[in-house]
Amino acid sequence: MKRRLARQKAVQSLFQIDVSDTDWQEAIENTLEDNEEQDAFITELVRGTLAHQKEIDQIITDHLENWTLERVGNVDRAIMRMAIYEMKYIEDIPMNVSLNEAIEQAKAFGGEESGRFVNGVLSKVAKAHKA
Repeated sequence: MKRRLARQKAVQSLFQIDVSDTDWQEAIENTLEDNEEQDAFITELVRGTLAHQKEIDQIITDHLENWTLERVGNVDRAIMRMAIYEMKYIEDIPMNVSLNEAIEQAKAFGGEESGRFVNGVLSKVAKAHKA
């Protein structure tokens, strides 16, 4: 499975977990088609994001302007959580790749405004992370 598709499945899983408190393994299985197998990258993204969610949520909160984390749409929140996990904890993925993938997902799943919103927040996170 290509990483782009794995990211989409991971975001769908994280969204499902956030909205319905589904077990992470079940959430991943729910996103897979009949001929797809769970791959290590999806598992790493979902489990890693969940393991560091408290810290990641604080990072998001620190970079929001005039918003609260609870007010952020569920899809945008799942995308940003996963992107920050990638940016902070997966060293072999360049930060700009994680950022661009997150923006593309936000546009695809949430629309143009979501793309701009996610870009704004994650750009601030990336700048702070480099410093």
